Amino acid sequence: MQLGLQLPRFNWPEGPQAFAAGLARVARAADDAGYRSLWVMDHLFQIPSVGKPEEPMLESYSTLGFLAGITHRVRLGTMVTAVTYRSPGLLVKDVTTLDVLSGGRAILGIGAGWYEQEARGLDLPFPPLKERFERLEETLQIAQQMWRGDTTPFVGKHYRLEQPLNSPQVISTPHPPILIGGTGEKKTLPLVARYADACNMFSRMPKADMQRKLDLLRGYCQQEGRSYDSIEKTALVAFDPAEPTSQLVDEIGRLSELGFQTAILSLRDITRADAVQAVAESLQAQLASR
Repeated sequence: MQLGLQLPRFNWPEGPQAFAAGLARVARAADDAGYRSLWVMDHLFQIPSVGKPEEPMLESYSTLGFLAGITHRVRLGTMVTAVTYRSPGLLVKDVTTLDVLSGGRAILGIGAGWYEQEARGLDLPFPPLKERFERLEETLQIAQQMWRGDTTPFVGKHYRLEQPLNSPQVISTPHPPILIGGTGEKKTLPLVARYADACNMFSRMPKADMQRKLDLLRGYCQQEGRSYDSIEKTALVAFDPAEPTSQLVDEIGRLSELGFQTAILSLRDITRADAVQAVAESLQAQLASR
């Protein structure tokens, strides 16, 4: 089981002047401790399950660019980008730039988006759900086309790119991995089977529900003529470092039994770099002893 780390909040008590140094310590600790990936949420307001909307939140791709400059090994992505917040061409350029400047470590994490309060609050597009999914599929098509180097005009229902030029091109081969977040059985999972290199689910979902969704994904892969095993299964695991890591080991064991390959830890308190490293070391030791 591989480990990823999500940074869900920016709550250093010293305030914004401490954010850069604090983030650098945490990112370097994750890099050194063997986490495979490092993720930030693509939100502008804090989400209700983590804190109050007015709590500090940094823009995702600026933050990932900063993290790229202070890490060397860990992969970098959003968990996950709301598709309507950026035009597809700009989003592909954002991820391409991250990939080039990080030496090929970018991941495109993407989904239909759900946080209406921040969208309305900052005058960002937030069309009805059906349209958001249509835009998501077109964006995935545009990303794959631009990363192939195909500059043929793209004409879709919602987007029209007259010259989808992408220069410089990505370093990742054939392109940065595409992770689609969400577990919707009628729209999200079919898109995973059609376009994604990875999927993401929430670990606290009942085991039977997760198994059903994985079985559905397997069926959609068969319909698309894809290997189910070619899609990396990841799960977001919320954890408070103050709790015993034995609970986390049990949860990761359950995920492994279901066939998940990566557990992305969303730590309640990421201000302490030593906690980031201690959790990884404890997990690795306990999992190795099983």
